[in-house]
Amino acid sequence: MHNILAKGATKMTVILVLTTFLVFILIDWALSRKKVVEEATEQPAKVDLGPNYVEGFLVPDRLQYHPGHSWALRERKRLTRVGVDEFAAALLGRIERIEVPKPGTWIRQGQKVFSFYRNGEKVEVLSPTEGEVVEVNTELLENPELLRKDPYGAGWLLVVHVPDEDTVSRNLIPSNMVRSWMRDAVERLYALQPQLAGAVAADGGRPVDDLLAGVPDASWKDITAEFFLTK
Repeated sequence: MHNILAKGATKMTVILVLTTFLVFILIDWALSRKKVVEEATEQPAKVDLGPNYVEGFLVPDRLQYHPGHSWALRERKRLTRVGVDEFAAALLGRIERIEVPKPGTWIRQGQKVFSFYRNGEKVEVLSPTEGEVVEVNTELLENPELLRKDPYGAGWLLVVHVPDEDTVSRNLIPSNMVRSWMRDAVERLYALQPQLAGAVAADGGRPVDDLLAGVPDASWKDITAEFFLTK
C-alpha cells in the first residue's frame, strides 16, 4: 500500500511540474506575441525610396523582391512589412477590391495570399515571406486606390512575424540582380504588348497608373498572371 501511495504521489508531482512548466511557456508565448503585435502596429518605417528607377519603374534598394513582384521590408527582428512593387501596381491598375489573410493566419512563401478584383475578374499575388500575419492595412482595403498611388508606402498590404528570416531571404532575388530582373520584366511586357512601349518615357519618365487600360484587347487576368507567376 505504501508503495502504491508513493508512486501516486510521484505521478502527481510530475504532473504538477509539467503543468507549471506549460503555464510558464504559455505566459511567455502570450507576452511575446503581445509584443510582436504592439511593434507591428507602430508607425510604419519610412522607406528611403531614393532615385533608383529601372525602365521608369521605382525599385527601392532597401526592399527585397519576390520574382512574382511582391516586396518585403524587414522593419525589425522577425517583423516584415510586405506589399507589391510599382510594376505590379501599374499592371493591376484600377482595383475595385483587395482581399488579404486575416491577422493570426500563417502564410507560406510563394503561396497565393493576395487577391485583387477588377471588372468581375480576380488575380492573385504570391507572398514574399513566411510567418504569421499580425497586421493588415485596413486603410488600403477601404481605399484600393492607395496601391496605385503609393505601393511602397500607404499601399502596403501586411505585417508578418517571420521566425526564419534567413531562409526566407535566401529565396528572394539577390540585391545585385534586382535591376536586371526588373528590366527583363519590362522588356517582356513590351514584347507581349508593343503598344505599351510608349507608356514609360525613354528618358526615365514615370509609368501610367493603369498600364493595361489603354489596350482594350489585352487580357488583364492573363497578363498579370504571367508576371505574378500564378498562371
